[in-house]
Amino acid sequence: MSKHALEEVLHPQSVAVVGASDNPNASGYFFTRHLIDYGYRGKIYPINPGRPEILGMKAYPSLKEIPGSVDYVICCIPASGVLDLLKDCSPKRVKCVHLFTGRFSETGRQDAAELEQEILKQARKAGIRLIGPNCMGLYYPREGISFGYDFPKESGTVGVASQSGGGATYLVHLASLRGIRFSKVISYGNALDLNECDLLDYFSRDPETEIILMYIEGAKDGRKFLDALRQAASIKPVIVMKGGRGDAGTRAAVSHTAALASSTKMWATLIDQAGAVSAQDFEEMADLAVSFCFLPPIKGNRVGIVGVGGGPSVLAADQCEEEGLDVIPVPAGIREELKSKGIPIWDWIGNPVDASIIGGFITGIEMLEMMARNENFDLLIGIINEDAPFGKESLLSRLRTDARGYIKVKKGSSKPLLGVVGEKGPGIKDHNHWRWRMLSEARTRLIDTGIPVYPTIGRAARAARKLIDYYQRQE
Repeated sequence: MSKHALEEVLHPQSVAVVGASDNPNASGYFFTRHLIDYGYRGKIYPINPGRPEILGMKAYPSLKEIPGSVDYVICCIPASGVLDLLKDCSPKRVKCVHLFTGRFSETGRQDAAELEQEILKQARKAGIRLIGPNCMGLYYPREGISFGYDFPKESGTVGVASQSGGGATYLVHLASLRGIRFSKVISYGNALDLNECDLLDYFSRDPETEIILMYIEGAKDGRKFLDALRQAASIKPVIVMKGGRGDAGTRAAVSHTAALASSTKMWATLIDQAGAVSAQDFEEMADLAVSFCFLPPIKGNRVGIVGVGGGPSVLAADQCEEEGLDVIPVPAGIREELKSKGIPIWDWIGNPVDASIIGGFITGIEMLEMMARNENFDLLIGIINEDAPFGKESLLSRLRTDARGYIKVKKGSSKPLLGVVGEKGPGIKDHNHWRWRMLSEARTRLIDTGIPVYPTIGRAARAARKLIDYYQRQE
């Protein structure tokens, strides 16, 4: 796979923060702070004409005063100062300017749009690439560059291109709790220079990225975007979420990033035709990311479900079927195995396995192990049933046993296994209650073993169905 032109841009040896500040509420503060806190190993140059020192580092009155060259500039000054900044960038051989600066074409004002175009003209004349404007820029944990607080410092294999900076921040926090780690996240805002096509092309060739996530509000060139999406999806899984699907969302997208949005139906068709996978919201995008990261290819839709009681087992079957999974009856081979073990309810046990029926005869883990060995199941779903009617010590023991059992099944079988651990959202008074701590412990243990975890059976089933469709298209 050939090296992309952006590789040099995204591996800067020096970063200047123009508008750097000691004020914790200022954007120039947190961009400078992140370079320090995330361990950026290159040279950091804070730029502020009114401060001789910022965050313990020598500050410079302008870019011109920095000795030597500068690779990457983070711009946190008002829009009116950007053209003058670009004039200073050229002699310093700047490769890329991240324009956090906003209030350009997204305002809908003619003068702001004209200024934006003049900035692009001057940047191209100087051979400088632009990220933005009106964006959060780059999160690259391996390089120690970040735009958010409390992002993971470990790198991973998921690359993100997001037109929204707030959406990118939310996605990083949301998905990282589910075990996802990122190669690079690029918030690109108004896409004045680097746009969705450039980033798809880059991530498709990036050896650090195995899965591509994209949040997009509108494409500069629909035909070119379709070609770029199709090309990227032929190489790696690409998950796309379209913002601005309705009238109100479209209006919001225009005022957010000056995006040209189109109809929901057109976008759904475009994504499907390109071989990519669509997500409706950031929660589903996280579900799909953990599915592609942690699961082997799912080739069929026959599912075995273990871990719920009476009523919930009925609803689990309904939700799986509604999402297109086939909740098959317990195969004859498993029934014969149960009968040979002397299980008196061998002919009564069904799928989903009803925990209220099998208690005292066989464990849910033993049933899951039988399903893992049986060729009639294509995938398995194990549910941590925190609502079983037992006292504290008994329930703790059972749930920890279930978590250990799911991990044992995962390690002993290549069959796709999805875990479901509920999220009740306790209030502050209940935050340290043993029940919620126990669920957090179980969730963490499964994630650490590489078992994807979902908050509901419906979301697990929906993600599995989309993976099945994806792998069947690949064939």
